Amino acid sequence: MNLFRLEGKVQHYAWGGYNYIPELLGITPSDKPSAEYWMGAHPSAPSTITTASGPLPLNQLIQQDPANITGPAVWEKFKELPFLFKILDVKDMLSIQVHPTKSEAEKGFARENAAGIPLTAPDRNYKDDNHKPEIMVALSEFYLLHGFLPHEQLLNVLKTVPEFTSLVSIYEKEGYYGLYKNVMEMPQSLVNIILRPLTDRMIPLYKANKIAKTDPGFWAARAVLNDPGSNDKLDRGIFSIYFFNIMQVQTGDAVFQDAGIPHAYLEGQNVELMANSDNVLRGGLTPKHVDVPELLKHTRFEGVHPNIIKGNVSADGLERIYPSPAPDFEVSKIDLKAGQVYKHTAKAAEILIVINGTATIKGEDTLALQKGQCAFTAYGATYEISTDGEAELFKATANI
Repeated sequence: MNLFRLEGKVQHYAWGGYNYIPELLGITPSDKPSAEYWMGAHPSAPSTITTASGPLPLNQLIQQDPANITGPAVWEKFKELPFLFKILDVKDMLSIQVHPTKSEAEKGFARENAAGIPLTAPDRNYKDDNHKPEIMVALSEFYLLHGFLPHEQLLNVLKTVPEFTSLVSIYEKEGYYGLYKNVMEMPQSLVNIILRPLTDRMIPLYKANKIAKTDPGFWAARAVLNDPGSNDKLDRGIFSIYFFNIMQVQTGDAVFQDAGIPHAYLEGQNVELMANSDNVLRGGLTPKHVDVPELLKHTRFEGVHPNIIKGNVSADGLERIYPSPAPDFEVSKIDLKAGQVYKHTAKAAEILIVINGTATIKGEDTLALQKGQCAFTAYGATYEISTDGEAELFKATANI
């Protein structure tokens, strides 16, 4: 068989919403937030495949015939299913984070293993030896932080926000690296002295709905109001809210995050596709471990002009492919109306999820999929997708 039903795993992280993912999957909401829905073969939460002999974790199915299931070129290059596919519901801000390059992840993972740090330890930086580039496609209006502001914009922020004028000379002399190092290593008492007047000005505006989500003050106020420890200790991640680009992304548009680009999701729902990794170096807006020297080592200290990816529409007009430089993955969106048929042969293993409507996938087997249901196709599978009404699907595969 080369066409299977797939069931992912819900991850209950504190920043997630309660309703979007349960509603998508047609399940009862939990008393815990449903932040992410994982579809893939990552060993910490592999998806379940329905086979003729019963349910099987996807990573075990792949081990039965790796090259023929993932695809010969994929297996030769990656020795695994190289991507992890997710649906995210971001209610509260995620931590500011940077992902390492492949070579740095290999070194960091080996170093922490040699030091005997358990994989589950809270101060562990490297959970595996892989890089983690990622692309997101918005399922709603979506807000995120993405890379440092271009030079002139950052200089303007430092000069016009009264609390930041003491940082102008540091930035002019030492650039992005010197500025960021200064605020990340600053004593907590000084962080409080600088940020308290700023957040005290922003909170009344936030509460009165007088500040836009494109303004860093909106997110600075929310960060304080959502942090139970902010009376004594303001989160230095608030500096980053002002130093980074705030992106407002519309439904169906995409953003790519490469290694070294600092970023944080702020609000909304999206489809996310990434290399098969869980390596995160954090820079604030989180109670989790922040390793400043490691963060500084891997951050790209340069101005970024944000790029919205609109995607390329296929010749038949049914598929929108969102290009990225990562060989690990490619994401696309398939939109069908009654009478339209999407025909395809998989060049590598694929995972598909129905986001809206219903779809029938016909190949070696026939799968009728409702909203929130998923399919896995092995390499070489030839299939057709049709619908009685309308269907919106997202597809993940390797970019090979």
